[in-house]
Amino acid sequence: MPQRDLPAQTDTSNETVILGVDTHRDAHVAALLDVQGASLGHRSFPTTATGYRHLLQWAQQHGTLKRAGVEGTSSYGTALTRHLQAAGVQVLEVNQPDKAHRRRRGKTDAIDAETAARAVLSGRATAMAKSGDGPVEMVRMFKMAKDSATKSRAQAINQLKAVLVRADPTLRESLTGLSNPRLIGQCADLAPATPTAPSTAAAYTLRSLARRILQLTAEIDDLNAQITTAIAAHCPDLLNCYGVGPDTAAALLIAAGDNPERLRSEASFAALCGASPIQASSGKTQRHRLNRGGDRQANSALYTIAIARLRWNTRTRDYVARRQTQGKTRREAIRCLKRYIAREIYQLITNPSPPNRALPSTA
Repeated sequence: MPQRDLPAQTDTSNETVILGVDTHRDAHVAALLDVQGASLGHRSFPTTATGYRHLLQWAQQHGTLKRAGVEGTSSYGTALTRHLQAAGVQVLEVNQPDKAHRRRRGKTDAIDAETAARAVLSGRATAMAKSGDGPVEMVRMFKMAKDSATKSRAQAINQLKAVLVRADPTLRESLTGLSNPRLIGQCADLAPATPTAPSTAAAYTLRSLARRILQLTAEIDDLNAQITTAIAAHCPDLLNCYGVGPDTAAALLIAAGDNPERLRSEASFAALCGASPIQASSGKTQRHRLNRGGDRQANSALYTIAIARLRWNTRTRDYVARRQTQGKTRREAIRCLKRYIAREIYQLITNPSPPNRALPSTA
């Protein structure tokens, strides 16, 4: 049976207490266990800098703290995770307890915090939390704002065209047959006038929507530049990789986080991206099934890279053709290709090569 990849282990030889935290918007509930599993108590702390400091001091008063299990390290627990990591505590991501366990024990914040600590003590929690304190976190915020602006721009374009369909024939005919950029430009240049009837209200609305689209386009271009600059400064080789652009590079970096060393191997990165097959064997049947888990945005980025290489790269097309002659369908061959691309991306993220080094053009 294959061994599961584990994150780098912290020296726990002198560890005496383990912390578990159930995170919320306004307060975090912390629970402490000793290394034998006995409960040492629980307390609630506000989600402020002072609260985080008091939480750590409270835990350290009971013994030597090396590890902490935290629920929601990428949402309500992000700031606490950074504070604990800065203090040298290894933070492990803890999933919510399963429903059967909750039915047996009930549900309180203190129980959830204690369950998080027990998950660390038993070894069930193994995923190191993202640090979220470097350039990848910058990229994540830029990408979030860009995705929102892109969605709003598409909505505004659809609304502009819907208004144009019902506009006065004279106005509509003057704007018919134009490409999107020219249509938006002409609508933005419509003369401002006080709307007094449906016809003038349509012109006023078209002008307002067009100006909003232009503003969102400028915002998207600026965020694209910020994303590209941040990636180029952090991992320039990634942008030089065949088929990788700023959007796909951002999605893959965000999946790995600011501390990619938490991923022990390229296999763990492939699993994180949902590009690793999952065993589904039983008896004499030996097979694998599609992995529908993992970070789906990272999985989509791998697919985009694979399609770009299939379209333009001869070696990639030869690889897929060879896989098809071996009996695989085109979809299955692309899944194999995504797995190889994940291996290549992992090497670039964790062991970046010198800027002038030539990179392989295929997986």
